[in-house]
Amino acid sequence: MNTKQDLEALLESFDGSIESRYCSLANTVAFLKGILKELSWIGFYLKKDSFLILGPFQGKIACEKIPFTRGVCGDSYTKKETINVDNVNLYENHIACDSESCSELVIPIKSKSRVVGVLDIDSKSFSRFKDDEIILLEELVDIVAKKLF
Repeated sequence: MNTKQDLEALLESFDGSIESRYCSLANTVAFLKGILKELSWIGFYLKKDSFLILGPFQGKIACEKIPFTRGVCGDSYTKKETINVDNVNLYENHIACDSESCSELVIPIKSKSRVVGVLDIDSKSFSRFKDDEIILLEELVDIVAKKLF
């Protein structure tokens, strides 16, 4: 399986509409949930005004609205960089939407030098996300940004 080509093929039907973007993001979440192991939650938060608003996801009920100043998602958005948290209990600015979450990875979605949202991934395992997988996920998020934003 070629993960990058599979995701590109999945996103080919995007027609530029909001509905199509939402469907493509939902399918991307399902695709990633299928290839990644030990996840408790995965989803997108998208920029709207001065907040990140919950987008398509899979997992438990989530925070609907995150200020840019709060949580790993807000920090990733503001710093425009990927943040890998091995132990969320030690992250001072963590938002505990799910008390079972132990580690978190947040990757900003960058389009035309601005951040339009983030991909947020949680696990019940500590130190879940490894460097090689993070690099691949960043490449997949770049594909999402190019195809959908």
